[in-house]
Amino acid sequence: METFDPRTLAKPVYESLRQLRAQTRDQEKLKEQKNQAVELYTYLSTWGLLRLKAEEDALSQDGKKQVVKEFFSCLEEISGQKGIANSNGLDRLMGLGVEEYLGLTGLGLALAQEFGFWAMAIYHDIKGGE
Repeated sequence: METFDPRTLAKPVYESLRQLRAQTRDQEKLKEQKNQAVELYTYLSTWGLLRLKAEEDALSQDGKKQVVKEFFSCLEEISGQKGIANSNGLDRLMGLGVEEYLGLTGLGLALAQEFGFWAMAIYHDIKGGE
């Protein structure tokens, strides 16, 4: 029997946000990244995965867009649902069965909570919009 490792959700989120933070010097983008990561859970619980994925292309702020892309990359990695992080991800989500989509949404909500937690830890020195 395989044991569940509670770090399964935390590790990819921590690594993604840490890399984003390290690659970004612009304070405004750092604020956007932090705020988007913290707001993911609220957005996802209100609007769902389809709208979040559609929003990825519509976002004009690079910092926010980067976080949404990282969210879907982490979700793809953890869930094993190939293709949801790429540019055709919306079509992939639309093609899922009801149970798969609802399960993926539940996993996405748990992942969004991790993003919110790790954003506060990794971007602890970035002020504004909290």
